[in-house]
Amino acid sequence: MQKVVHVAVGVIMREELYFLTKRLDNAHQGGKWEFPGGKVEKDETVAQALHRELQEEVAIDVLSCYPLIEVSHDYGDKKVLLDVYVVDNFQHEPIAQEGQQSAWFTLAQLSQCDFPAANVAIVEKLLMNN
Repeated sequence: MQKVVHVAVGVIMREELYFLTKRLDNAHQGGKWEFPGGKVEKDETVAQALHRELQEEVAIDVLSCYPLIEVSHDYGDKKVLLDVYVVDNFQHEPIAQEGQQSAWFTLAQLSQCDFPAANVAIVEKLLMNN
């Protein structure tokens, strides 16, 4: 039975812009844009994982967030469960910490980005909510 990777994902937004990072080429789904986040460890809540991962990946402190969507996706070689939160209040300027590209995008630009398949549902939900 294939293990499911539980991931806390942050949709970091400021005004009408959304912050994305680009997966490194050698990573799973490499070269695609994504909302930052990472694995939920067995002894932490999704909120704790989100706070830790966003500090590690993009050097921000989450001050407030709210749930957006939960996404289950099977890539064939890996199954993921994404717990997605909108991060609407944070300290510091997000900057990718792992050498990857990062940028701010408008909602309209998000539909033009190349995302891993599991992230497509996030963009669709953001478009529906707008």
